Amino acid sequence: MGRPAGWTTKVTGRPAMRSPGRPPVRRDVERAFWKKIAEGLTSEDAAVACGVSAPVGTRWFRERGGMPSIQLSPVSDRYLSFAEREEIGLLKAQQTGVREIARRLDRSPSTISRELRRNAATRNGQLTYRASTAQWKAELAARRPKQSKLAGSARLCEYVQDRLAGEIRHPDGQIVSGPAAPPWKGRNRPRRQDRRWATSWSPEQIANRLKADFPDDESMRISHEAIYQALYVQGRGGLKRELVACLRTGRALRVPRARARGQGKKFVTEEVLIAQRPAEAADRAVPGHWEGDLIIGLNSSAIGTLVERTTRFTMLLHLPPMPGHGGLRAKNGPALAGHGAEAVRDALAATITELPAQLRKSLTWDQGSEMSQHAQLRVDTGLEIYFADPHSPWQRGTNENTNGLLRQYFPKGTDLSRHSRDDLNAVAAALNGRPRKTLGWRTPAEVLNKQLQSLQSSSVATTP
Repeated sequence: MGRPAGWTTKVTGRPAMRSPGRPPVRRDVERAFWKKIAEGLTSEDAAVACGVSAPVGTRWFRERGGMPSIQLSPVSDRYLSFAEREEIGLLKAQQTGVREIARRLDRSPSTISRELRRNAATRNGQLTYRASTAQWKAELAARRPKQSKLAGSARLCEYVQDRLAGEIRHPDGQIVSGPAAPPWKGRNRPRRQDRRWATSWSPEQIANRLKADFPDDESMRISHEAIYQALYVQGRGGLKRELVACLRTGRALRVPRARARGQGKKFVTEEVLIAQRPAEAADRAVPGHWEGDLIIGLNSSAIGTLVERTTRFTMLLHLPPMPGHGGLRAKNGPALAGHGAEAVRDALAATITELPAQLRKSLTWDQGSEMSQHAQLRVDTGLEIYFADPHSPWQRGTNENTNGLLRQYFPKGTDLSRHSRDDLNAVAAALNGRPRKTLGWRTPAEVLNKQLQSLQSSSVATTP
């Protein structure tokens, strides 16, 4: 005959709950995952650290647009934790009484009695207490579904969407369609392709402009963070995820600040960061300290640049494609484009060893993977190598300025592999023969030559 209809409501004191199947991952696990993301871990590493599979972490991060959809602050001790529910389940299985369970957990007996009644499993026709099921039912009952402000106000949503993704128009009102953008694929920051033309106000501009356009209408208010959540969090409502392409960055996923700060390469340790570079390199008083980088062109072509900090003397590295470039690359083999770690190491060693030892003191580079073999380069050349902090180009300002000058000869979007070694030497000679204001209108070649003469005379004077 079975149980009569509605028996669960009468016994448990709560409405009947339709089971979705396997209980989802607990909220405390998901909360720990987002805390690890905030610390700078990748979604895979954060998932493994919290005891779930890497694909689950990737799915969480992608579906929520890189933003936590739950509150990260710890749950109040007023509520039972999962550990306490596990203890309740063990004691209940041992036929321990409600008051004894309450005494051991330092809880009220009514709290334990209510827990055993409301959050017990009922699938087998009777009340059976399991910690995982009880935690899931408690989290389900604690939800406070609230419609987002954009989803609940068509007028506000229309205003935000028009300022974010509205059409560009001529002064006479005619629509300018712009280039045909490819379909949105949800990839983070698409590069080197046409993007949709839109009004593209930032969420902060929209949020603050509302106060000026509707000074007396409090219903037309929204924070810029709420707009970001409507864009990035799937199912938040109000705005489609595709509209992130109208943001300036075009990111499909929001990147936590700690992850952006912690994007240093694994081969860069504390001992080789720019903070460890000698003070004499910073004040430019002593020559021999260099800055280096790559300038990238079409078809993955590249040219290496070296600039001496004191004299601004420039040398260029010829990095032609390696044999087999354009075909299949051997597994775990060297990069064939010409600017892999092996090619850059060999080109740097061949170029820098042409200088006297007094002018080979240090080299500062960004944290590009092309310098992953810096330890071997140090052994081959005796050059101390340091790395700038991530996203800090001003720490190599001399090199960045020189790269800007070189773009006159090697524009972006051109194939740099067509230039021979002689071409690079000619361009370097042109820069080194150009007078500089910072050098008192002398040329880098003149200043370097004077430094070499000074080194030669000092070495002769010290010879017995």
